[in-house]
Amino acid sequence: MKQVVQNYKSGELAVLDVPVPGCRPGGVLVRTAYSLISTGTELMKVSEAGMSMLGKARSRPDQVAKVMQSVATNGVPATYRKVMGKLDSYTPLGYSLCGVVEEVGAGIDDVAVGDLVACAGNEHALHAELNWVPKNLYAPVPDGLAPRHAAFGTVGSIALQGVRRGEPQLGEVALVIGLGLIGQLVVQLLTASGVRVVGVDPDPVRCELAERLGAAASGDPGSAAVEAAVADLTGGLGVDQVYLAAGGGSNQPVELAARLSRDRGRVVDIGKCRLDLPWNAYYEKELDVRFSRSYGPGRYDPEYELEGRDYPVGYVRWTERRNLACFLDLVARGSVDVEPLVSHVADFDDAVETYRSLEDGGLKAVAVLFRYPEHATERAVPEVAVPTVTVRPSGTRAARTPVRLAFVGAGNYATSMLLPHLAQRDGVELSAVVTTTALSAANAQRKFGFTEATTDLDAVLGDKSIDAVFVVTRHSSHADLTRRALLAGKTVFVEKPLALTEEELAGVLAAVEESGNDRLQVGFNRRFAPLLREARERFGTRTGPAHLRYLVNAGRLQHGSWYLQQGTEGSRFAGEGGHFIDTASWLLDADPVSVYAVAPAGNEDLQVVLRYPDGSTAAISYVTSGPAGLPKETLDLVADGRALRLDDFVRASVYGRKKWVSSRLPKARDKGQNAELAAFVRAVRTGGPMPVPLQSLVATTAATLAVQAGLAGGAPVTLERAR
Repeated sequence: MKQVVQNYKSGELAVLDVPVPGCRPGGVLVRTAYSLISTGTELMKVSEAGMSMLGKARSRPDQVAKVMQSVATNGVPATYRKVMGKLDSYTPLGYSLCGVVEEVGAGIDDVAVGDLVACAGNEHALHAELNWVPKNLYAPVPDGLAPRHAAFGTVGSIALQGVRRGEPQLGEVALVIGLGLIGQLVVQLLTASGVRVVGVDPDPVRCELAERLGAAASGDPGSAAVEAAVADLTGGLGVDQVYLAAGGGSNQPVELAARLSRDRGRVVDIGKCRLDLPWNAYYEKELDVRFSRSYGPGRYDPEYELEGRDYPVGYVRWTERRNLACFLDLVARGSVDVEPLVSHVADFDDAVETYRSLEDGGLKAVAVLFRYPEHATERAVPEVAVPTVTVRPSGTRAARTPVRLAFVGAGNYATSMLLPHLAQRDGVELSAVVTTTALSAANAQRKFGFTEATTDLDAVLGDKSIDAVFVVTRHSSHADLTRRALLAGKTVFVEKPLALTEEELAGVLAAVEESGNDRLQVGFNRRFAPLLREARERFGTRTGPAHLRYLVNAGRLQHGSWYLQQGTEGSRFAGEGGHFIDTASWLLDADPVSVYAVAPAGNEDLQVVLRYPDGSTAAISYVTSGPAGLPKETLDLVADGRALRLDDFVRASVYGRKKWVSSRLPKARDKGQNAELAAFVRAVRTGGPMPVPLQSLVATTAATLAVQAGLAGGAPVTLERAR
């Protein structure tokens, strides 16, 4: 098998072929799927190895003291041979991974072959294809948690133990100094504990990331903004606790901790920073300085780590293993989000180049993962199925006039983009509006003339006079409401997304098959935009593969927007990305067969590449960090020596033998909502086919779901048509 090693004398890094470890009693043999590079601890070790002998001595005074003791005991020649022999040997790297149990040792009954586990330990969770891991240093991975996220288990346990040492209480204010990997996790853990957090780091990108992940404020350690934020949050009293998650030789962190702490505050050292405590400052405030020992109780105890002797829970509530399991549970439940911390995923074979790139600054990262051979990643990134639906013939539908509509939800999009078009359309009757609060229903009734305003959804679904139901609620409710409306025999218009998970999508399609009702439309309006439809017609039929580029300048959301509630409402792209995938698929007249998605750490920007059956590709750049003056959407399609360009739905061009350029639209951008609603109402009135085939809606939804799966797995995701 292969393993990453380093020679501490020469600094050489290598991926060596080494024997497979045996599966001893009291542990399991684990085949690694992902292992995490600790960009703090490991890079410090790599950097030290590249130093001169004098530099190594200065960086490790503790080891120098041991050498001097050996000289006194054994003499200079023997000590020299011992030290040089130790330095001139390969040592392992790594201590946090996730993998699959390949063999179970005697005495182990809590996991089986094939189970996914997270593993810890700088002697057992190494950057290697196979590791033997003792019982108290692994924990089963909860169902649904991606292996690449479970690989954070060890560093998460370090952060969790640090927070436990700080003993946070609801309503307190904490200062986190150092917003690297550990610091970012501490920010999230404190926020989940009901603590308001101020972050400190000289890197503005890391400060911005911390605020996205829950910090109330963050800034440079020398910035007046940090002191102002602390004063504002604490009423001038100072923070209740400080977490030192910084490294380096500066004494600034401990000095800043003293200055911004309240009287008798707590200072917890998690990282490895200089600790020359300013005596007067710490004495006068009687600050409580605490150290956090790695992953938790049990660390450095061979009976616990190697022999599997657990501590009774009544005496030691949170051990290494319990911390590991707790952190995995927090990530699985969405209380901690590690995905924004992933800066890069590298193939294991490229380990040496990755370390060198990190060391020389070519790769700036919060967290880097190694991805192991294909059979391991297949577990991490399964194919996403594109379900097919068999619908029983339901007979010809009679024409209806007027078409009676009900709205479930009356939020901003419904009242600004849908209802104004429907309220003035002939042959349409707005029969009922259903909301969870009575006042919002009454407001919609007053503005748009609904016959009835109610909070009783069941009564509306049971009303046989209502022909169609619009589902315009928050994303997490779309699939269930759509399923219920289909089972009630209604034609359904649901705003994107149709579903946030494969299970939700399957539930909708099960309702279609059960009821025989496939009368469904998802609000993918851009394919109905008049300007884009004209440009497509002028572009004409293509014969060869096409290449499409779609830039979406989504912009930042206001603080407090429910779109940011990713734990319940899905990611922002999951909510609206279907718009752009549907537009690309409509232009290319096909459904995608694979999806590849990448995202930089620290923001929500995405690059999504779709591949189509004829070799065509569509690249969607979804950015939230673009300037406000940049157009919201620009699209280019190139094929057969021709090109189509769309400029933010105000102008379109087609380049070929002759050039066609539309006149600039004099009014607001028309993204197709009115034409989409006209097509939907016509289908309901006449009983004719729905504007977009159901299989296309399903394919777009599956491709949107595959984006998140691709980000989690770090590899292309195949879209397989279910049989």
